[in-house]
Order: sequence, then C-alpha cells, then structure tokens
Amino acid sequence: MRLTFLGGAGTVTGSRYLLEAGGRRVLVDCGMFQGLKQLRLRNWDRFPVEPSTIDAVVLTHAHIDHSGYLPALARNGFRGSVFATRGTCELAGLLLPDAGHLQEEEALYANRHGISRHHPALPLYTEDDARRVLRQLRPVDFHAEFEPVPGVHMRCIPAGHILGAASVHVRWDGRTLLFSGDLGRQQDLLMRPPEVPPAADHVLVESTYGDRLHAEEDPATVLAEVVSRTAARGGVVVVPAFAVGRAQALLWLIAQLKAQRRMPDVPVFLNSPMAADVTALYTRHADEHRLDAAQCRAMAHAATIVNTVEESERLNQLRMPAVIVSASGMATGGRVVHHLKAYAPDRRNTILLAGYQAAGTRGATLASGAREVKIHGEYVKVRAEVVSLGSLSAHADRHELLHWLGQLPAPPRQVWVVHGEPEAADRLRLAIEDTHRWPARVPEQLQQVDL
Repeated sequence: MRLTFLGGAGTVTGSRYLLEAGGRRVLVDCGMFQGLKQLRLRNWDRFPVEPSTIDAVVLTHAHIDHSGYLPALARNGFRGSVFATRGTCELAGLLLPDAGHLQEEEALYANRHGISRHHPALPLYTEDDARRVLRQLRPVDFHAEFEPVPGVHMRCIPAGHILGAASVHVRWDGRTLLFSGDLGRQQDLLMRPPEVPPAADHVLVESTYGDRLHAEEDPATVLAEVVSRTAARGGVVVVPAFAVGRAQALLWLIAQLKAQRRMPDVPVFLNSPMAADVTALYTRHADEHRLDAAQCRAMAHAATIVNTVEESERLNQLRMPAVIVSASGMATGGRVVHHLKAYAPDRRNTILLAGYQAAGTRGATLASGAREVKIHGEYVKVRAEVVSLGSLSAHADRHELLHWLGQLPAPPRQVWVVHGEPEAADRLRLAIEDTHRWPARVPEQLQQVDL
C-alpha cells in the first residue's frame, strides 16, 4: 500500500491522505485549506490525482478542514461513496451546504462592493454542489468493520473532539495503519475522552497543540470575568466560535454561569442558525458526550437564536451590554466578521477568542495583539479588549497526545506527525522520540511512502 500526503503536512489544515492498494484509491479526509493565502490558494489548484479515479472517501470528522473540499471533489468527477460515522454524516449535512452558501454570499458581496481582484469573484463550490455530494454519504457505526474497497478493511474508533469524530484503523494484507483524526481532551467540557487506540504498524497523529500545553485556567471563571468587566464598561462581548463543538461548549458554560448567578444577566445571542441545529444533535448522540437530557435542554436555551440576516444586522447596533456568539471560529468568514467590524473599534467591547487560531486567519491576527485587522478590503481599528481562552480548546495538548500514543498496545514501526504547524509538528516528533523511543517523522506535502 502506498500513502501520499495530499494535505495536513506542514500545516494544520487541509487534511487529505491518499491510500493506494491493488489498483484502488481511498482518500482519508477531504479537507479545505484555510489560513495563510498560499494555503487557501491550494483549494483552487488542480487536485493532485484525477478525482474520478478515487474509489472512496473516509472522513474522520465533519470540521471543514477535514471535509470541506468534498463538494469540489465531487463536482470535478468523484463518484464514489463517502464513509463516515453517523454523527459525522449528520454534521456534514449541516456544515457542507452552509460552507457553500457562505462562499456564494462572500463572492456576491465582493462583486457588489468591488473588493476582489477576481472579476467576477466565484465560490469554490455552491450550496447545490454541497447538497449533491451528501447523497454519496454512507454512515457506519463506531467499531463496525467496513470495506470501502475490496481487501481494505476499516473501522472507526471514538476520538472525542466533536460529535462523530473518529480515529480510523486500516487493515490490509496483514498490515495495519491508524489515523488519529483530531483527538479530543481527557477532561473536555462536553465530549468523552478518546478511546484506547488499537495497535498499528504505522500511526498518523495530529499535532495541532504538539508544542504546548493547555492553560490550567478555569474557562468558566475566565468567561464570567470577561462578561462582568465588559458589561461594567457598557460593552459587548463578541465571541468567534466554531458552530460545531465550540459554540455548544460556550452555551453550556453560559447556562451554568447564569444558573449560578456568576455572570451578569445580559442578553446572549447565538448568531449562527447552524450552531443551533448542531446543538439539537447532542440529544441524539448522548453516548458520545457528558451531558444528560436536562443539561442538553439548558444548553439549547442559553441564548437567543438569531436566524435572519436582518436580525444579524440589527445586532451591530446594540447599545447595551450583551454577548454575541457567532461563526466562524477563526473569524475567516461568516456573520462574526460583520460583528468584529462593528465592535472592534470601541474600547468598551471585548473580543473573546475561544480556541485555536491558525496562522493567517483574522483570529490569529487578533490574538497576536494587532491594532488593526483587514475586513472586506479595508483595515479596521482594534481598540476592543482581546482575550484568548485557550483552555476551551477541543484538541488534545502535547501531554494528551503523548498519552494517547502511550496507550497503543504495541510500539508502531513508524509514527507520522501530521496536521500541525511546522514547529508544533516537530516539537511533538521530538517528544515522541524522547518519551516513547519510537521512530517519528514529519512528512512533507505530496510525499509518498510505500508501507
């Protein structure tokens, strides 16, 4: 079997790994590149292999950097099945059409206001493209073996992180390979920890936080303090949040804080209809997370749902303390960008960054302390307080990644460190070699390996 790194190599985005065996091709993950412009441009490049020659796709989870290129792959000729856990299939049914819709909206906005260098600006794919590829989804149960192509056997192991997230174990001709996918935390607010991984000859492990540990801070206390001091200034807290996972964690914290009267009773708005739909999924996947039915209801009712564009625009005119939770989580697009444009220039307000911010994103620019940020072709002053809440991340940190690897029943022949910025990946590589004494390598984009 041959493994080719088509993405997630040297970067924390664009997860794509091609397996070739017996004349068949299986793509594990099909993510969009995000962040730095040179990475985003890869989404527009000709796919490294002809999409029509790919027999199947297997998704580790539904986040756009792991699933978001699927509609483009299908539009360009991929006709095979897409295998994923039931939770991932349900989330993809929400995320992919939304991604296509946002791209169409952004292209329309750019053309209307003349802020694109492309004439006309075009979406990578449309909402209709996304809805068509959903017909190719094939749900699988955790732990149940499936055969995406003859002779290649796979199964999904719960990975925590978000609903449906899985590590994927591959078996063929007596050899084995394990893709970690994105790994959750041991003490996540919502999700159960990753299950003990099965043995494998080769292991691909993510390294998003491979060079750091999460802060020991209590996220509830930090959130309560941020809302309290912002409200005292008469300001608004704007929280860029991923619609899947991060938004729900924030809503659960807010529900608890309000019930305990630990934060001011200010209005809270969830300006992401998709996040509201995702929240409802938690009741259907109760075995994957820590909340009971009553807690799920409390989370779902912690905020006022903002549905229409008109309601979203009115939020930019607030003249009272409030909290706005809105996608996207790294402020790369979506409704939150308009809120940042409205509220970043005012010192009374706060921008709360609740998780990882990839290089090249507006979130990373804000986290670095920049005093202005480019939005819709113009620079917006950042006078608002900016707070990073790293302890709310849904990704395992370096210790947790090493712990997950340490649970392997037998040493692997080779560990491949993927899905991380170069420094994070190399730091984790060194930690694996020092801690476990296993051979570890950081692959390069388009590198091929015969397993």
